[in-house]
Amino acid sequence: MLSAKGTATPSGARGCVESAASAARARPATDDPQPPAVISHPLRVAIIGGGPGGLYAAALLKRLDPDREVTVWERNAPDDTFGFGVVLSDETLGGIEHADPVVYEALQNHFTRWDDIDIVHRSTRQTSGGHGFAALGRKRLLEILHARCRELGVELRFRTEAPYPAWLAETHDLVIAADGVHSTTRETYTHVFRPHVAEHHCRYIWLAADFAFTSFRFEIAETEHGVMQLHGYPYAADASTVIVEMREEVWERAGFAELDEQESVERCAKIFAEALRGRPLKSNKSAWTTFRTVVNERWSHGNIVLLGDAAHTAHFSIGSGTKLAVEDALALAACLEEQPSLERALAAYEDERKPVVASTQRAARASLEWFEHLGLHLDQPPRQFAFNLLTRSRRVTHDNLRLRDAGFTEAVERDFGCPPGTPPMFTPFRLRGLTLRNRVVVSPMDMYSATDGVPGDFHLVHLGARALGGAGLVMTEMVCVSPEGRITPGCAGLYTGRQADAWRRIVRFVHTQAPGTAIGVQLGHSGRKGSTKLMWEGIDEPLDDGNWPLVAPSPIPYKPYSQTPRELGRAQLTDIREQFTAAAWRAARAGFDLLELHCAHGYLLSGFLSPLTNRRTDAYGGSLEKRLRFPLEVFDAVRAVWPEERPMTVRISATDWAEGGTTGEDAVEIARAFAAHGADAIDVSTGQVVADEQPEFGRSYQTPYADRIRHSAGLPVIAVGAISSWDDVNSLILAGRTDLCALARPHLYDPHWTLHAAAEQGYDGPGVVWPAPYRAGSRRPQTGRTDAPKPRLTLSG
Repeated sequence: MLSAKGTATPSGARGCVESAASAARARPATDDPQPPAVISHPLRVAIIGGGPGGLYAAALLKRLDPDREVTVWERNAPDDTFGFGVVLSDETLGGIEHADPVVYEALQNHFTRWDDIDIVHRSTRQTSGGHGFAALGRKRLLEILHARCRELGVELRFRTEAPYPAWLAETHDLVIAADGVHSTTRETYTHVFRPHVAEHHCRYIWLAADFAFTSFRFEIAETEHGVMQLHGYPYAADASTVIVEMREEVWERAGFAELDEQESVERCAKIFAEALRGRPLKSNKSAWTTFRTVVNERWSHGNIVLLGDAAHTAHFSIGSGTKLAVEDALALAACLEEQPSLERALAAYEDERKPVVASTQRAARASLEWFEHLGLHLDQPPRQFAFNLLTRSRRVTHDNLRLRDAGFTEAVERDFGCPPGTPPMFTPFRLRGLTLRNRVVVSPMDMYSATDGVPGDFHLVHLGARALGGAGLVMTEMVCVSPEGRITPGCAGLYTGRQADAWRRIVRFVHTQAPGTAIGVQLGHSGRKGSTKLMWEGIDEPLDDGNWPLVAPSPIPYKPYSQTPRELGRAQLTDIREQFTAAAWRAARAGFDLLELHCAHGYLLSGFLSPLTNRRTDAYGGSLEKRLRFPLEVFDAVRAVWPEERPMTVRISATDWAEGGTTGEDAVEIARAFAAHGADAIDVSTGQVVADEQPEFGRSYQTPYADRIRHSAGLPVIAVGAISSWDDVNSLILAGRTDLCALARPHLYDPHWTLHAAAEQGYDGPGVVWPAPYRAGSRRPQTGRTDAPKPRLTLSG
């Protein structure tokens, strides 16, 4: 047998491991594991942690090669377990069935299955079916895996601390660290794995009830201390998992910090007595804890690899950490079989699992944050509240939920006011004197294609095509209020009569050729982000020549190589305010239906709002109230010349995605301030304020900020940010997270995105109108046949 060093290992070495463990932990052979020799097939495998992930990895690796020596170290006793029930998806079970039918069959014999989700809020229960869950007791799962490991010849060492990881790495071909969220292995090599651990705002406790719920149950309790929620599901014929969760401040006000374990259990049972049928709750070394989201930049180091919670965590509200750990084990075992060396196998494992886990973590974070801000949604109508909860992670969508439970989804649509056969996105929406025939907005997109600020034929075709494409509202790019307020030499403006005439031509085309479609103008000033090259020549890079001077709230360059702007004085502030007013007056005469003030993305007005870009010490800097002063002055001046019946919106960056910048709480206050001055809606974007931002990209990733503003500030919002499908739009609108959805890149890909969304949903009503010349294309073109007749007989011989 060969060690990782490629030298012979005495046959008695395995017996020496336990006796050497104490010394190895105290004084490791080396600070870091050495890169393994080229190992095509690891024969000696050490697994740190005897949870489901570690045990299943052990069983798989031993089954794939009976000659392997696989040892599992677990510091707890075999029957010790924390938590109660485990939920596994059909996808995970399919992988288990394919990899190890014996384990699959044993699991099948113990599963509890159900289809319904019940949401109970304010004494009203809403039920949605067709979801399909399978669960079993965590202790039963461990027993099955223990038995399978012993049957295969895996050595299980209970009540035994694992030796130091570096020592294991020297004496084994492969070390699998499945040692949980508090992984010692991960902490030993933080300089390599580079973990990021985020704690969140809720406390929760893991309990159990001695009866089986008939569904996955979410129950909301509004107490004198604040909102609390119960997550419950059956895992046996006579047992259910019960998780009680609440925000930290609610937990403190309720006095749980002063209660011992049994007192906490009794208090939870009393609060949720109706859901529990008056039955008691039980604990198993249960303690209140705060969920920790673990992300690692790397998952392997030499011949050490992370698995399960050691590598990543995902909030329990979207599923089980056990599910992810089991899937990790399946992928790792497969990669070790498929790849020619250990190094390539571990790299392939990371490549395969990281995107899947990242997607799960994005969904988990969306779910976690929804529950953290549960109080925002309490006043929604019962069915809409339930729909909102069910779609909180963005993995269950309107269309997906319709497939699972059409009756429930149709009831939510009726309550919302959708006429029969009308998707939510094709319901009308009113802003002041403007009624939009649907909820789709073509988001402002800079085209950098104007000459001397004058929009030309390109803009006519670009905006005209999207207006013909069926959206309820088409927005211009940011139209600059002065030559010095441009981002690039190709930016459009509204500071001359010639520019106004060109815009009037475009507005007239939209109103004449796409009747019922509204067109809005977005006014802005580039501030410190101006005088740069066209996007495709070098985004945010200063011009090689012909630069114009920049101005900003404070003399801070956007990037180290950017031009340093001049701090604006009082007289210049007045001049800029008048430039906005003049541009708004021209926009009104050009016939635009809506005006949006651009206070986002680090441009001039946004620069006043963010504490990262506004370091002033006068009346326009310091507190949020003072940072708001100039943007509000501009808004008031523009509103004064903008026709009363036409709406005004404001685009803001709801977070800077940077420490010390604008926060979600700030964004609510900013929205409230603009609403108090007459804003009709807030267009909620994020970021692009500072160059070192760290956004959390993902599908619909900015919509939680719109949701929060809508419910906290009480005014309509426009959601933006990687909303890419009509299903997303329907889901967001119906859940009440936004009033309108603005899409950018999808409209670059398909100018007729809204028309095609109607065709794909079989909708033909007043919410979208095909231009007469295009009507013949309102059905999807036929394609070649992709199916084939199935054989009726199988002949032999």
